[in-house]
Amino acid sequence: MSAEFPVRARGRLAVLTAHLAAATVAEPLELEPQCLSAAVPPPGNLRGGLTIVDERTGKRYQVQVSEQGTIKATDLKKITTGKNDKGLKLYDPGYLNTAPVRSSICYIDGDEGILRYRGYPIEELAESSTFLEVAYLLMYGNLPTQSQLADWEFAVSQHSAVPQGILDIIQAIPHDAHPMGVLVSAMSALSVFHPDANPALRGQDLYQSKQVRDKQIARILGKAPTIAAAAYLRLAGRPAVLPSNNLSYSENFLYMLDSLGNRTYKPNPRLARVLDILFILHAEHEMNCSTAAARHLASSGVDVYTALAGAVGALYGPLHGGANEAVLKMLSEIGSVENIPEFIEGVKSRKRKMSGFGHRVYKNYDPRAKVIRKLADEVFSIVGRDPLIEVAVALEKAALSDEFFVKRKLYPNVDFYSGLIYRAMGFPTEFFPVLFAIPRMAGYLAHWRESLDDPDTKIMRPAQVYVGAWLRHYMPLKERIVSGDADKLSQVSVSNASKRRLSGSGV
Repeated sequence: MSAEFPVRARGRLAVLTAHLAAATVAEPLELEPQCLSAAVPPPGNLRGGLTIVDERTGKRYQVQVSEQGTIKATDLKKITTGKNDKGLKLYDPGYLNTAPVRSSICYIDGDEGILRYRGYPIEELAESSTFLEVAYLLMYGNLPTQSQLADWEFAVSQHSAVPQGILDIIQAIPHDAHPMGVLVSAMSALSVFHPDANPALRGQDLYQSKQVRDKQIARILGKAPTIAAAAYLRLAGRPAVLPSNNLSYSENFLYMLDSLGNRTYKPNPRLARVLDILFILHAEHEMNCSTAAARHLASSGVDVYTALAGAVGALYGPLHGGANEAVLKMLSEIGSVENIPEFIEGVKSRKRKMSGFGHRVYKNYDPRAKVIRKLADEVFSIVGRDPLIEVAVALEKAALSDEFFVKRKLYPNVDFYSGLIYRAMGFPTEFFPVLFAIPRMAGYLAHWRESLDDPDTKIMRPAQVYVGAWLRHYMPLKERIVSGDADKLSQVSVSNASKRRLSGSGV
């Protein structure tokens, strides 16, 4: 132990030194403070009672309202009309107003344009923090001290290498496979390579150990960029590059992409800082589709790798993680500033679709979009200006001055400028969701960790509203009659190769 300590200490010191050096190599990227959220007061205590009068029966019911302004959905089950009525249910497609958890990780006020991690405004974190520091904040509730940060960065860096079997799986996948498919497969496969972290093998109380939890957190945060880089290099037909322990989190990721195995290569620190800020902005966003998927899967007691693979699968969807790709396509179709008025009119008449505006949560300017717009200028000053940025800026200006969009509270969201930055940095569009997924691992893991400690956590099992046939009896095959409006199997296409085979004899 005594002989090992100096080695570990030097490793921690090297990581911290690299972290501090990266911040001093280039002039600091200054973001103009945009945070006004401190002026918004907290909602206060909303506890009370709710009286419900059922006009069907004339009965009155009392329902308790919590301090946070919620009611228990199960309290509505007592509102019933009689014996065959199982009680009221909340019909809420898409969970527009359903809160399955109570969380202290992230706060969003869409009307005011507020996003906070553990109480810290996103603008302040983007201005002053680093991704790994923010990841620690999300995970453990407070910003780390200097020694805590050094230990944290060391732990994550020490788990950045992935098993050779994972790299073999990635190499076996077709070179033109979508990188998100590669990431989903690799994340799921990690479960097989780490049986020590599988409750199905080690018992359901495995994650009650803080040491076991923390090890998986360090493993996933360390390995995510390495897997993502291997998926990127696979697109180019290049072998994976081993990570470096002497670079910051974002620098290490760019190093694996661009070094070509040259151990002396060091990425541009300004671009690394831009990527780090983008990682901060994408690290967490409360109960979105993929985070909900992570908590849904984790509620079954499955291992964390499988739970996060499912979350990444949800992020794979074009309505979630692929939205910035749609923005680039839209801007390319517009082509030039002169075509914007025609496009705006097309959107108003519902003939064209505007991507990158509006958000399920935000009914104000997405605070992340304000930061990202400033990052675009920093990237363009290094790699050159993307001609589509002129179209984007003019489109934003035209939309925000048009009553049609203002009335509907359609403001630019985080996807509007992020795609332009990623393209300017040389990333292919299919890789954009991966750049979203890498930092979002921190949010997934924070929610996974929180769910394990929440006494209210139960296996997710939503109710449904049944609208099918009430009762039918089995009918023998020969007596069945095809109904004209009945659903049936469509014609499955047959390839020409199959037609050739089927045309032969002996088939």
